[in-house]
Order: sequence, then C-alpha cells, then structure tokens
Amino acid sequence: MIGISLTDSGTELLGQRRGLDAYVANGKTMGIPLLYPWANRLGANSYSAEGTTVTLTAGEHGVRTDPNGLPIHGVLAAYPHWRVTHESGHELTSEVDFSDEDLLASFPFPHRLALTVSLSQRALRMRISVTPTGEQAVPLCFGFHPYLQLPDVPRDQWIIDTPAMRHLTLDGQGLPTGEAVVQPALSEPLGDKTFDDGYDQVADGAVFAVSGGDRRIEVHFEEGYPAAQIFAPPGESVVCLEPMTAVTDALRRGGYRSAQPGDWGIAQFSIRVG
Repeated sequence: MIGISLTDSGTELLGQRRGLDAYVANGKTMGIPLLYPWANRLGANSYSAEGTTVTLTAGEHGVRTDPNGLPIHGVLAAYPHWRVTHESGHELTSEVDFSDEDLLASFPFPHRLALTVSLSQRALRMRISVTPTGEQAVPLCFGFHPYLQLPDVPRDQWIIDTPAMRHLTLDGQGLPTGEAVVQPALSEPLGDKTFDDGYDQVADGAVFAVSGGDRRIEVHFEEGYPAAQIFAPPGESVVCLEPMTAVTDALRRGGYRSAQPGDWGIAQFSIRVG
C-alpha cells in the first residue's frame, strides 16, 4: 500500500528515488508512503503513551532508524499483510489487523487500520480510519510522505505555496524544541532552498502546492491533519508536502489526539493536479 505512480498526460509526478524494490527490501521511501504509527522520527528509543511504556530496538519489529539512530517513519514500511476489503471502479480499500504480535511489540494498541484510495476528477484522495479493537485508546501520530516532482520544469523555478500556520523550531536532530513562529500564507520560488521543516496549527482544508510551467500540484489537508513537514533535500528534484496527524515526536511528548474504544479516528487528504 504505497503510491508508486501518479501521471498526468504521461508525465510522472511522483519522485521515484531508489524505486519500489529498495522500498520493499530496505524501507527506502519513494512515491507516496504511509508513515505509521508515527511520522518522521522519535526523540529516543522508548516512549510512553496511554499509560504504556514501550522500548524499541533498531532492526526488530519493523523499527528503522535515521542517521542519528532515532526510530523513524513507523513500522509499516513494506509490510506484506495488507488485505484488500473493497475494490470498485476507481476506489480501493485495504486493511491491516494491528493485533499481530510483531506489530504490537512496537505499538501495543490493538486496532484495525483501513486505507481507502480513490481517484476522481483529477484528484487522488487517501482516507485513513483507525478503529480500536481493544480497551485501549490508539494514539494518532501518523502521516504520509508524498514525493512530488515537476520533471518538465527546473527545480529552481518551482513555486511553493503554503497556508498560514506555525513554523516549528527544530534542533540538530530534527526534533521540535518547543519554540515556534507564526507564519502567514506564503508563495515563493523554491530556488536553491532546502527544507526539512516542521509546522503545526494547520487548519482543516488548508492547501499546500508546488507549481511550475503549466502544471500545479495541490495537497489538500482535508480532515485530521493539523501538522505538516516540508522536505526538499539538496540534490534531488522533489518536494514533499507531508500531512501529519501530530508533530514530530508527539508520541513521546504528547499533544496528539487518540481514537477511543467504541469510536474511530479519521484523517483524509487529497492530491489534485491542475
């Protein structure tokens, strides 16, 4: 359940990076990967949430680490046990029963995770639902990492549009320091800038976009994504406008919402091409 291609008139709009084989073998991200159950990195190899303390071990139970040795991007990279539950026309739903012993070792909150993907009127929509199957609430700290590109236009000519939100101050490991600056809506050339920046106070319905030439790609944070990460690495012609249900390291620091037993958590975003 990774988005590997999104084309418009034969032009590939998703960064392929190392390709699908590297994602399956080593979790190297490309396309539109789901970062679950946490987006981006955690500040340590342990966390306490919903009254439960968890210790993570690199290389075990789906845990991968960044260059600083911090757990990154959750545990579902290339997870093979998704089950298609609905397929009709331009819509697909697939589920993970998050009660497997291996999954619970890293995130001990039993639930059913469903991802519905639909394509309609030049919009690709991705809807997540999290339904607790036990007596514990399930923290919602996940996100998506769409690698967007405009291969017909030089990177330094791309225009990035962002909504009003708060720009988080990050430390040298990419973790929020607790400080933030209110940032108005912006429209600016990407130029030679690089980004690996965090944001919060993103309103439902907020729109992020990259445009160039005669094409504009918009990421609509439709519901349940109050945080974002913008990633534009040096040496790569991609920009990532990442919807996140909570800021980086929220699973350790708090500030996330939870899906409650007997209820569910919903989050939805879309990518629209104009």
